[in-house]
Amino acid sequence: MASLSVRKLDKNAYESLRVRAAQHGVSMEEEARQIIYQAVTAPEKISAVFQKYFGQENGVNLELNDHKPHEPMDFAA
Repeated sequence: MASLSVRKLDKNAYESLRVRAAQHGVSMEEEARQIIYQAVTAPEKISAVFQKYFGQENGVNLELNDHKPHEPMDFAA
C-alpha cells in the first residue's frame, strides 16, 4: 500500500478535516483517504444510482418501453 504525506496544509483546511473526521467518527487519516478516493475514482453510472434508490425493491418499475431508432435531425435546412 502506498503512503502520502501532506505538507503545508492550511490551518483552516486542517481544522475542517479534523471536524469532518470527528463527525464521521473516523480518524483524520481515514477521512483524508475517503476524500481522496472519492475525488479520483469514477462516479457511479447514473443508471446504477437510479436502480439503487428507485429500483423495484423500492417500489418503482424502471423498465423502459422499446423504442425504434430514429433518423437524426437535419440542421442544415
